[in-house]
Amino acid sequence: MHLLLEYTLAPDYLERRAALREDHLALARAAHERGELLLAGALPDPYDRALLVWTAGRDVVERFAEQDPYVVHGLVTGWTLRRWDVVVG
Repeated sequence: MHLLLEYTLAPDYLERRAALREDHLALARAAHERGELLLAGALPDPYDRALLVWTAGRDVVERFAEQDPYVVHGLVTGWTLRRWDVVVG
């Protein structure tokens, strides 16, 4: 089972992310190294959403989102978490 965490990004996300980027990436890299986070990245043109694909349980993903500096400091204005039933891959 996979979980898909979708972030809604603030309109000024690109201008504000530099100050928080290293802390955000450190959190994501640690989850990836533990095998919890498979893929993550922003959707460009426009940069209004980001997707993170997880193999961890819902509680782990929710804890990540609640601690993510982008969420804490308002670069992420909302997020949703949904199960993703992968049929190929």
